[in-house]
This record gives sequence, structure tokens and C-alpha cells, in this order.
Amino acid sequence: MKKDLAAIIGIGGGFVVVVLANVLEGGHPTSLLLLPALLLVFGTTILITIAGGTMADAKTAVTSLKRAFAGSVAPASEVVPSIVALAERARREGLLSLEEMVRELDDEFLVKGVTFAIDGTDPDEVRDILEAELFAKKRADKQAAKFFADAGAYAPTIGIIGTVMGLVHVLENLSAPEELGHLIAAAFVATLWGVTSANVIFLPLGNRLKRLGELEAMRMELVIEGVAAIQSGANPRVVAQKLTSLLPVSQQPAKAA
Repeated sequence: MKKDLAAIIGIGGGFVVVVLANVLEGGHPTSLLLLPALLLVFGTTILITIAGGTMADAKTAVTSLKRAFAGSVAPASEVVPSIVALAERARREGLLSLEEMVRELDDEFLVKGVTFAIDGTDPDEVRDILEAELFAKKRADKQAAKFFADAGAYAPTIGIIGTVMGLVHVLENLSAPEELGHLIAAAFVATLWGVTSANVIFLPLGNRLKRLGELEAMRMELVIEGVAAIQSGANPRVVAQKLTSLLPVSQQPAKAA
């Protein structure tokens, strides 16, 4: 599956614009790279975000970073032809005839549902099992997104704390007016990184994970309805129409004029 680089392009481009704007205003990129400010904002933000959950949540957030930056979800529309083909075969030759077709499927959730159907599991039980897995998936995705959303909420405040600390240092050096300009500028770098990290990194990553979770849930919901239709022996044309109607408008086939 082709990687979706939206996060890399968006976040990377956002930082490029911030640095470019700083340069155009006469600043120097290195003036923003102050280790104390970076350490305070990123280190403290991550630590207090961990404190708001469990270590398991933190580990899940780390593993979800790869998915956030390069993960992708196959459009739900791609699974419709497979389900319709299964419905046609099941209606013509029975559920047991689907064993060979199941081996060629690349959607694990669909394979699981059809396998239950082949084994003769009660349709209501199949739906309950698949919906339980869908619910667990939604809950895990929500928690992964929440970690970064929480970090985005904390970061600006941590940046302000850094600025207050810097201004305290400024007041301690009023006897050296030639250093005040540099010290005041350095103090506000913490606020800059707090706001920037929240709005260019943490909040976009949280929204990205939330959106990926929604797309995966949509595909799983389509599979659940498809498996139920296969078990009921529904007409393949009706199955295709029903599943297509569940798709987002952008994924539905164009209607003839």
C-alpha cells in the first residue's frame, strides 16, 4: 500500500515556513535553537502528558508515530468488489464454496468474518464478534490520538513557564543593560516553541491519527454489513447497492448524466 505523506509534507512544510518567515524578518535560524527552551518545552510536555495516562498509553503513542507520519488506509470502496464476488459465489454455490476465495483476500478483518460464516457461526454472533473488535479498535485509536492532543494542550503553557523563567533571569541582570536585549529575546523563544510545537506537531498528529482511525472504522463497518449480507444470501446486486450507499460521496461511482 502506498504511503500517505500528508503529515510529513504538512509538518515539514510548516517548519520551513516558520524558519523562512524568521529569516525574512531579519532573524537567524540558529537564534531559535536554544537548548534550554527546547528541553523545557519538549521534555516537560512529553513527561506531563505521560503523567496524564499510563505507561501503556505512552508506549502506544510511540508506536503510533510511524503510523501517523507514513500510515495509510485503503479506501473502503476497494473492499466492495471482493464482498460482491463472495456474495455471488455464496448465493450460487453455498458458503462452503468460499474457502478457496478467502485464501486470496488481503483484508484480515474480511477474512475473519467470512471464515466465521463458512464455519456456520450464527449471524448474530458473527456481528457481535466483529462489532466488538471494531469497538476495541476505535477505543485504541482514540487513546493514541488523545495523547498527542493532550500534549498540544500542555505545550503552550509550558512555553509560557519558560518565558517567565527567562524574564526572572532578565530581572536578575538589570545591572547589565547591554545583555538585556539578548536575554529578553531568549526568554520568548520558549513561548515560540510551546505554541509552535502544539500547532505544528502535536495537534496535527493527534488529528491525523483520529482521521486514520475513522477511515479504518468505516472500512470495518462496511465489512460487517457485507458479511451479514453474504450470510443472509442476499442478491449480489442488492449487496453492491447497499455497500456503495454506505461509502463517502467521494468514493461512490459517478452517476451517469
